[in-house]
Amino acid sequence: MPVPEALRRLSEDPAFWSRLRADGSATDDAEPAELRINLPVTGGYGLVLDLDLLTGEQTLGLREPATSEPVQLGWSAPGRPYPAALRWHELDLCARVIALEDPTLPHPGLVVALLGPFAPATADDDANAVAAVREAAYRSLRRDVPQPTPVTPEQTPLPLFAGDDWWPQPPSPSPQVLDEAAIAAYTAPAPAHLQVRAGSRFPHEGLAELVRRAARRLSRLPEEQWYADVRPLARHMADTGDLGPVRALLGVLTEAGCDHPTVLDALSEPLVPLEACWMVETLAGAPPGTLVRHHT
Repeated sequence: MPVPEALRRLSEDPAFWSRLRADGSATDDAEPAELRINLPVTGGYGLVLDLDLLTGEQTLGLREPATSEPVQLGWSAPGRPYPAALRWHELDLCARVIALEDPTLPHPGLVVALLGPFAPATADDDANAVAAVREAAYRSLRRDVPQPTPVTPEQTPLPLFAGDDWWPQPPSPSPQVLDEAAIAAYTAPAPAHLQVRAGSRFPHEGLAELVRRAARRLSRLPEEQWYADVRPLARHMADTGDLGPVRALLGVLTEAGCDHPTVLDALSEPLVPLEACWMVETLAGAPPGTLVRHHT
């Protein structure tokens, strides 16, 4: 499912992220006023994020097969702690499978940027690795920026007035949506989270089934015919932490006829190390995080 146009526009607006991550809410001219983000994972299971752009409220839900409405995992509002609705490994796993199914949602990217606050790191997680993946997700947010019109004289000026000081060029707008201060703030661990998983209404069985199916989908990828020849090299890279052979890995894949855009993009230039890491881990059949830890 391609990224909805409304979400694409909003994700390119720094004010949108400020409203979600800070204590403020949207203005009353936000359009649309409400937005539902469906994130199918696998086998009819998926995650659903409902955003109220007027109040800043967010509701994360679990969609199960043959259900009309998602079951609530957690709810948040500006100024309130986020609910710890997901374990980090659950979000990371779902984001990887979503990226395999939808090339418009690469990992780490928009999925982690949106849902990361619902999945805080715990004592069982590598906090540095989690922070690095979240930071990479926010850095992945990009927007198209037009080239500034160059400032030039209408006719050839006298030599005295031909220097750059006389014709300063306008600053080039950055394609990066968030500046360094915002990225650092959004990546920092939250001081508190609401513990919602102990509640009797929390859909433990449904979420566990989603995680099982997602893990099965990810583990099946290296068994497909395109990837049989690259597994030894990918395994070596995962074990050593060396991304140096990534170009050779990409070459073997293309020669084998692999045309999966998510796989090829993750290993292509310009290389994003954490994007390449999860793909190499997947092709190697290695546990998620094996290679990521070497690069954080």
